[in-house]
Amino acid sequence: MARLDERLARSPVRDGFVERQHFADAASSLWLEGELVHLEDLVLHDAHMDIRTPTHELTRARAVLRARRRIFAQKPDWALSRDGFLALTGRGGATPASGPKSRDGEGAGTASVEPDVRDDAEDDLLAEEFAEIDAVLARSSKILSGAEVPGRKEETSRRDRPEPQNGLIYDLDWNEEERRGEWQAVLADSREWPLVLRAAILLEAWSDIEVLQHAAWLGPLLVAALLRQEGLAGNHLACLHLGAKNIPRERRRARNRRDRLLASLDAIHDAAVAGLKEHDRLVLAKSQMERRLRERRASSKLPDLVELVLSRPIVSTAMIQDRLKVTKQGALNLVGELGLREMTGRGRFRAWGVV
Repeated sequence: MARLDERLARSPVRDGFVERQHFADAASSLWLEGELVHLEDLVLHDAHMDIRTPTHELTRARAVLRARRRIFAQKPDWALSRDGFLALTGRGGATPASGPKSRDGEGAGTASVEPDVRDDAEDDLLAEEFAEIDAVLARSSKILSGAEVPGRKEETSRRDRPEPQNGLIYDLDWNEEERRGEWQAVLADSREWPLVLRAAILLEAWSDIEVLQHAAWLGPLLVAALLRQEGLAGNHLACLHLGAKNIPRERRRARNRRDRLLASLDAIHDAAVAGLKEHDRLVLAKSQMERRLRERRASSKLPDLVELVLSRPIVSTAMIQDRLKVTKQGALNLVGELGLREMTGRGRFRAWGVV
């Protein structure tokens, strides 16, 4: 893990590597729950260019993707703070996006994160304004019809009360605050342990305590944030779901706690090994594609296409058109000049990537 982070600190493909790891870990999180989400569907769904109606599993995978981006966009200690945890579980207020992140600094993530965070903030502001307008219109309609309307103080106090959870979806006896406190106690008690062993203990404790009913994937993301906070993985967010994907279920769900801890340690190791292989592959692919950029015009779009291809597992014609501001035929010509491989095998809705 430390070797991978050291390479990423000076790597020319760091930003693309981080984005690709976000997609791979999001798909792996659903795989661990027994659901299959194709990477190409997740990439297209994230770009709002779906070729079919998104499934529930796909929307959950994108929730993991957005959570990873949000954690990486904030300061290293944000995710494990109270405000960070409440925001990631949907119980906190809107968090302002941080500025761009430099190679040696802390704060924001890559440029691809900023539009996603900005869109979320704008959507929240518009939703609040429309809700206020709807409330005023509804109150005016009731007054004109002669119905009894409660005072504004009573409406405000009623609005501030927490909404009851649906018993068909949530277990009403499930005390998430108490379970979160129990997991945070493990986090505090394990401060003296070596960092990797501490991460394995926290992964096992999250699975054993079952802190959240419907977001079990958040635990590995918080542990990855801990590795980043402590400096072991300061330049990326470890893909612990991807590492656990290589561990047999019998080991991950073993009855013996010692076996589960060993499985968590192996998952952390496999995540680092997979990251090293992916990084070396991207460096080689970048060097090969840059050979095709020799003697090109300064206004050529090929360098921008190289950066786009390295930051996504696959790219479609529509994605190239939207990012590079070219026509459909121009996008196809750029793909042909760069020699990308068609990944889907389809005649329509084709997508390309690097092998």
